[in-house]
Amino acid sequence: MSNKDKQLELQQLADQMHAAEESLEQVQKLLKKMGVSSKDLPKPNKNPQPTVSVPRTTEDTTEVAGKIIEGHFDGQNMIGPDGKTYPVPANYASKSKLVEGDTLKLTIAPDGSFIYKQIGPIERKKLIAKLGLESGQYIATVGENQFRVLYASVTYFKAQPGDEVTIVIPAHGEANWAAIEAVIGN
Repeated sequence: MSNKDKQLELQQLADQMHAAEESLEQVQKLLKKMGVSSKDLPKPNKNPQPTVSVPRTTEDTTEVAGKIIEGHFDGQNMIGPDGKTYPVPANYASKSKLVEGDTLKLTIAPDGSFIYKQIGPIERKKLIAKLGLESGQYIATVGENQFRVLYASVTYFKAQPGDEVTIVIPAHGEANWAAIEAVIGN
């Protein structure tokens, strides 16, 4: 390994340590906000979902190093623990059928790329809705309830206003947005 490669790897490790420290600080702030002590937490799972990984290169793969942020999907964007909004690509949200409240992990790579991963899907329920278009916004209507739908979802499923669609929404609480699961027809 050349000295330049070693310095680059050391820098990536330093960046990952910094991201891990920031993540730990965010967790501690959330615990404090909830009035919970770290001593009150349950024992960790034997195979926890990692939130920070050490960058490494093998012959086949290269893991991305960078800043890691966890947040919740609001129907269009990810909201970070500090309240900051991060844009989620509509095609990713549509194909992944993200639902309001899903937990996402965002890795901001050293080159500025945003890499999202769904790490905590919330409980969901499916409903049959009628797709409409009002003032340029697609709407899925179920009885008296209306849910906004991403344009990318409509085009991905080749849906048309008037079509019956299966939508996915959070199982509990109110929702403004729905994900399209499938087009039933019209």
